[in-house]
Amino acid sequence: MPKKPSLKIQGNVLIHPSGVDLTERVVSILEQARANVLRTVNSNMVIAYWLIGREIVAALQGGEVRAGYGDQLIVQLSTQLQATFGRGFSVTNLRYFRTFYTVYGDRVPEIRHIGGGELHKAENRHTQSGVLADLAQSVEQADSELGFSPHLGWSHYRVLMAIEHRNERLFYEIEAEKEGWDVKHLKRQVYTQLFARLLKSSDKAGVMALTREGHTVKTPADTIKEPYILDFLGLPDSKILHESDIEAAIIDNLQAFLLELGKGFAFVGRQKRLQFGEDFFYIDLVFYHCILKCYVLIDLKIGELTHQDVGQIDSYVRMFDDKYLSEGDNPTIGLILCAKKNETIAKYSVLNDSKQIFASKYMLYLPSEEELGRELAKERALIEAKLQADQENQ
Repeated sequence: MPKKPSLKIQGNVLIHPSGVDLTERVVSILEQARANVLRTVNSNMVIAYWLIGREIVAALQGGEVRAGYGDQLIVQLSTQLQATFGRGFSVTNLRYFRTFYTVYGDRVPEIRHIGGGELHKAENRHTQSGVLADLAQSVEQADSELGFSPHLGWSHYRVLMAIEHRNERLFYEIEAEKEGWDVKHLKRQVYTQLFARLLKSSDKAGVMALTREGHTVKTPADTIKEPYILDFLGLPDSKILHESDIEAAIIDNLQAFLLELGKGFAFVGRQKRLQFGEDFFYIDLVFYHCILKCYVLIDLKIGELTHQDVGQIDSYVRMFDDKYLSEGDNPTIGLILCAKKNETIAKYSVLNDSKQIFASKYMLYLPSEEELGRELAKERALIEAKLQADQENQ
């Protein structure tokens, strides 16, 4: 019989028969076990808070109907719970538990098995207001007869339950789970209205695709947002800026910029040189999209979009495809990031019909909800006008 490999000792290092440091293997097992325990504890607390919220709601519904009864009940319950369990059961927290159950009252009180089902359609409908009403009216709701995500803790659900519209809330829950968002990143995506920025049309199917699946990237257009929020660069919204200032700030904040670009982007380089005959051209930023299997060229513009900008990025894409594509690469995407879009140029240029060339506005500051709402409403109106024109030409 062949001799079984045995444990070896090299100095103070225990070598596993597989050739790996035995201590490292054990540490890895313990760290994974601790992470699983922590995840289980967090998940159990989410369920516990949902159940507590249910008890509070039931008590209030069945209690005496008089002014202040609900507040008195919660204050008394808080006092008794804190005497037994200490901090964590303040009046404020108990109100959060009540709200949690109110928002997610139709959920099954258990942790959802990943891969055991997806958020899919239900028959009831509702009407939205505000910015989302402009983007999608009377859309189908996703089915919430599900448990809670094992990857999201109470802090995540605190953020999610504050989102008014159910479809939007489901989208952020799916994305936070799929992409492993921490709470800080989830808050930023909610505040900058990622859901609304990703909607390319106002039709019900477009809304429901986000609600059921999250953000899926299947075509070049799926990678584009409108607008891009670049507040993390720390640059003033000033006319004295140069494109090189924005480029340098992006490189200094590359991780944050990749998150704003979205899923699938990998940084390749800056100021990529292209030679055409005796002339040299320089592309501001080059990325590779790992899902679409293609390069993405970004040209930064501090002013309003011009015909020259569109022609330039179109030339860059053509030259790049000719010189740098390898087997397996799909056609290159070109994106102009500009301070202001000229819609006339966008309509009467290659941008109107191209599936590879795009232009989007960037904002160097974190806009107010009203400002962002106006931007999104404007974009929606332009999309609807284009869709209507396409239908009339068919």
